[in-house]
Amino acid sequence: MDTIRVSAGIIVHDGMLLIAKRRPTAVLPNAWVLPGGRVEEHETPEACLKRELKEEFAIGVTVHERVGSHVHTYDFGTVELIAFRADWDDGDFNSREHEEIRWAFPHELDQFNFAPADHAVIQRIMSGDIDI
Repeated sequence: MDTIRVSAGIIVHDGMLLIAKRRPTAVLPNAWVLPGGRVEEHETPEACLKRELKEEFAIGVTVHERVGSHVHTYDFGTVELIAFRADWDDGDFNSREHEEIRWAFPHELDQFNFAPADHAVIQRIMSGDIDI
């Protein structure tokens, strides 16, 4: 089984991190995630993040450095989550794919049920290893 590569954005505004809750009918229902999505064939993870954020939230971003990655195996396959810092450049956050979006302070992140592939990056943010 192939590994599914997923790009995720660490988007910060006023000291808070953008997080999104998956819909009840989605894979990993009701799980909170860092926004992003699946890297398509012949697409860089950075280009994927820009595309996914435009499609899912109607926002434009500038993607910066890679800050972490984590591999997790689910029942449906193995996911490699690749996290990047990204700046919100434009758009109004019209959530098209998620049940809810929210800005959360790092110390609040343990209150959310994150998808397992996101846990390692979230823990690094909470510990201050990834500075936001």
